[in-house]
Amino acid sequence: MPHFLSRIFCVFCALLALSGCGERAAKSPAGGGILVMGDSLMAWNGTSQRAVSDVMEKHLQVEVTDRSVSAARMIYRLPVSGAAGLSIPKQLPKGHDWDWVVLNGGGNDLWLGCGCTACRRKMDRLSSRDGSTGAIPDLVQQLRSQGAKVIYTGYLRSPGRGSPIEYCKDEGEELDRRATQMAARDEGVYFLSLADLVPHGDRSFHAFDMIHPSIKGSSAIGARIAELIKTETGPDSP
Repeated sequence: MPHFLSRIFCVFCALLALSGCGERAAKSPAGGGILVMGDSLMAWNGTSQRAVSDVMEKHLQVEVTDRSVSAARMIYRLPVSGAAGLSIPKQLPKGHDWDWVVLNGGGNDLWLGCGCTACRRKMDRLSSRDGSTGAIPDLVQQLRSQGAKVIYTGYLRSPGRGSPIEYCKDEGEELDRRATQMAARDEGVYFLSLADLVPHGDRSFHAFDMIHPSIKGSSAIGARIAELIKTETGPDSP
């Protein structure tokens, strides 16, 4: 896809995401053991209560608080009133303790911020090559300092058919590599790759726009996250 067309498409999809999905209210005013933060990978299908967090609740049989917002970024400094949720770090509720925080982000910074081209500077701001510094490691370290275990998830890959994010593959692979380095530095941090979730040629894991997860996609992501939490905590507690 030509660069100028990709940028136009990015703007269109961002507006679509903002008009169709907003911040989901926390399911418990008092908080809970598991928090979900991030962008549309997490928030999509929330209006039908079939987002990633809803799937996690079903599998884990515990309440999950979801603060994810479509079009959210890791680095967001625009002074937009009422849009704090578009900054992923600002999605973190104050005064709450969490056993687990499930987190994603960075894709919109690369896709909408630099069109997945000439993104090295943006990538470095998200995470250094060794995963030690940057917006993503800084947020993860903040969550860890508050006692939470953190799962940072990667993104769905294009099935290779009709997806405008096909040209972002290299950036997605590099972000995953840096997240792997980040997780290796702390036994309480887990990187969950989604690179192998979508079979080549299978469009069923994506919504109509071939960017966001379909209901099947959200279900598969939520199930993987729940299985990781179960594996790391044992059968008796989330």
